[in-house]
Amino acid sequence: MKFELENSVEVKDKIRSFRAAILPIGAVEAHGPHLPLGTDNLLATRLADKLAERTESFVLPPFSYGQVWSLRNFPGSINVSNEALIRLLADIGESLYQQGFRIFIMLNGHLGNAVALKEAARMLYERVPELKVFYFFYPGTKEITAQVREATAAHSTYMHADEIETSYMLYLADEYVDMIKAIDGAPQIPFEADFTPTPWEEMTSSAVLGDATLATREKGEAIIERSLEVMTEIVLRAKKGIMN
Repeated sequence: MKFELENSVEVKDKIRSFRAAILPIGAVEAHGPHLPLGTDNLLATRLADKLAERTESFVLPPFSYGQVWSLRNFPGSINVSNEALIRLLADIGESLYQQGFRIFIMLNGHLGNAVALKEAARMLYERVPELKVFYFFYPGTKEITAQVREATAAHSTYMHADEIETSYMLYLADEYVDMIKAIDGAPQIPFEADFTPTPWEEMTSSAVLGDATLATREKGEAIIERSLEVMTEIVLRAKKGIMN
């Protein structure tokens, strides 16, 4: 259910009934020639809609900007600092608590936001400990991703505009994917990239970290549905706990 479409007269009772709010969080950044700049926003928003249906939760208007330091020099990328994100997300969480929500789900579509989300959750833990805060980034998908992946991952952590993320898009937002333009990015990631700030233009000219041509809707569905199962179980358990 879309929170922004409610009215102030009726929403109070619905908050008391639902108790959970999902905030889709993405980014605006380069995703190669075959995916749009708002890929992470599309993924987060559509995944949030599916999770809301399974858990009877509200979906908040998406927050569409993220920390994209690594890709900030690519055309179209818009960067927001971790500090700004932390403060904003903590303020949103506290406001939700004051409105009567007891579960706040930050559903992340962009790995670069992970640090800010975790810090915002810690801040909320101190400010409003009665608010249960989750920060999700495709949890529970490590094994299924390894099963469906054909190409060797370019990096142990990153997946960007590659076989996997493009498969997500083919399942959740295929109307925005142009597979004719999909490429094998084959990045050259230096060993020290894990230990020192490394702008991605030093390792890729396309912002594609892998072989996007191998993406399929079926791969995306297998991974996304597994993640939904995990998130649904966690949220429903939390809702049961606050209702008791």
